[in-house]
Amino acid sequence: MSSSVKPRAYRSTARAESSAATRARIVAAARDLLAERGYAATPVAEVARRAGVSVDTVYASVGRKPELVLAAVDAILGEGRGPVPAEQRDYVAVIQATPGGRGKLAVYAAALGRLMPSVAPLLRTLARAGEDDSACAAAWRAVDERRAANMLTFAADLRSTGELRPGLTDEDVAALVWSTNSWEYADLLARRGIGGEAYVAFLTDLWVRALLEPSAPRGAKPG
Repeated sequence: MSSSVKPRAYRSTARAESSAATRARIVAAARDLLAERGYAATPVAEVARRAGVSVDTVYASVGRKPELVLAAVDAILGEGRGPVPAEQRDYVAVIQATPGGRGKLAVYAAALGRLMPSVAPLLRTLARAGEDDSACAAAWRAVDERRAANMLTFAADLRSTGELRPGLTDEDVAALVWSTNSWEYADLLARRGIGGEAYVAFLTDLWVRALLEPSAPRGAKPG
């Protein structure tokens, strides 16, 4: 009996690997085309052509254009691991393993500095397309709400350090980080010439000042 099961298991594994490789090609093609051309100028047929598959395969493997955008965003945030849940992303694991509120905020700001240049154009094009397209608007709301939920988890992790300012709720912390880790905020800073390492330093300093209990001056004695 075992000899009749093994070939089926092998074929099933091979099909899964082939499907995953096809999906990865489609998502990579969508990511490049959307970044190059924007939402309106990226037909699904062109994504299919660049990925070397049919349009039906794009729909079956990933979905329509809004889903292509979200898949591309998740691929970037996964940093080579694919569309993994937020808690499984490498930079999230580093944040959770980092001691101290300042350290956690610095790690998160550095991750945004690394990822935002690739993520922002995709989210920007989805948000703007949502002004005229209900499917895009729904996809945009979904990713925005997901980000807000993730920030509540981040707030709880910061609270575990015991360093948050008195009176701040997790909702307060999440709202501040959510509003300042957005592509919109990154765009505003870029218009003032704050990008790259300056963007990372700006976010770190802002979050530390706004969220953490001020450190006692050196040499100060406890009252």
